[in-house]
Amino acid sequence: MGMTITEKILSYHLKRDSVKPGEFIEVNVDIVLANDVTAPIAIKSFKNLGLKDVFDNKKIALVPDHFTPNKDIKSAEQAKILRDFAREYNIVHYYDQGEVGVEHALLPEKGVVVAGDIVIGADSHTCTYGALGAFSTGVGSSDVAAIMATGKVWLKVPETIKFVIKGKLNKWVFAKDIILYIIGKIGVDGALYKSMEFTGDTISSLDMSSRMTICNMAIEAGGKNGIVPPDDITKKYLDERKERDYIFFNSDSDAKYSNVIEIDVNNLEPQIAFPHLPSNTKNISDVKNISLNQVVIGSCTNGRIEDLRIAAKVLEGKKVNKKVRTLIIPATPTIYKKAMEEGLFKIFLDAGAIISPPTCGPCLGGHMGILAKGERALATTNRNFVGRMGHPESEVYLSSPAVAAASAIKGEIASPEDI
Repeated sequence: MGMTITEKILSYHLKRDSVKPGEFIEVNVDIVLANDVTAPIAIKSFKNLGLKDVFDNKKIALVPDHFTPNKDIKSAEQAKILRDFAREYNIVHYYDQGEVGVEHALLPEKGVVVAGDIVIGADSHTCTYGALGAFSTGVGSSDVAAIMATGKVWLKVPETIKFVIKGKLNKWVFAKDIILYIIGKIGVDGALYKSMEFTGDTISSLDMSSRMTICNMAIEAGGKNGIVPPDDITKKYLDERKERDYIFFNSDSDAKYSNVIEIDVNNLEPQIAFPHLPSNTKNISDVKNISLNQVVIGSCTNGRIEDLRIAAKVLEGKKVNKKVRTLIIPATPTIYKKAMEEGLFKIFLDAGAIISPPTCGPCLGGHMGILAKGERALATTNRNFVGRMGHPESEVYLSSPAVAAASAIKGEIASPEDI
């Protein structure tokens, strides 16, 4: 019996011919990462173990992105814990000040993660790196402490659901709409502890940014990891930035899947996730009279340069509604610079939007755009749980950058076709 791409990556790291779903394994980790919310807990646990050194200072990434720039004393203290630890142990992949960006956009951009890797992070959206053909998943901070010490992690080999996405996307329909539709179809626990393998001619035609958007939200369906089989598009992306050699794995034709779900996107509309779950999705044509107080375009899901270009295309020559605070958050300094050089910032500023430095910020209710009681936001982020972006009696809706930009102009959730 053949193996899936996820099973092949895991078996390779075990130096074994095969693994089976349900099997418990201990594997070597290529990259372990944490941020300014999760790393301080891991660092405290690491220190409590009385260890003298980390397993490999080149395989640890620390990115203080959640409350950057620091919003208060507590967040400053959190960041200082990372800074001090990084200096003490000479952590190579530590990013601070003008280098810091949203971790799941920054690390692929820097070439820190490559195809064939096992990547473990103290952040649930670590599954983003599956877009590169890596096995990547989120864990707790105490797990990260153990990995920083040993370089190993215990895992249960997941079963795999294969998603075969076929067809051509219509105008104003993007990768965000594909993954929102999938989550709406199977539910927030529809892929619980499963590997979500995304294949088909639609997926193979997507750029790396779009693939990252899809894999980023695998966790919102309960997935253990999301993954896209690597190809020439992956190769070109990696060859331009890789720090290390990579290995391409692909599923065997006779690989066993727990389920195969085929989706035709030819008639797919832009999707909107209503409060308070990413699975509570509706077609844009079914959404009427949802007024907004805030629009957020950014995050590890949709803060890359491709996302900002789409938003700028909709906003160019127009003004955002005066009742809608519109926040543009480039995910990394490189993206920020590109947007500035391409004239996107002028479009955003002329439209009346606010430009933030790279940060997770409002996505987790951190800062740079917190909602008051009764307020409503449309965001290109990945979660819309109760109180996710501020007051527990506020509401968050999710969409693509195109819909977010159009909605900022109209003052209510709207399709770009309406602008």
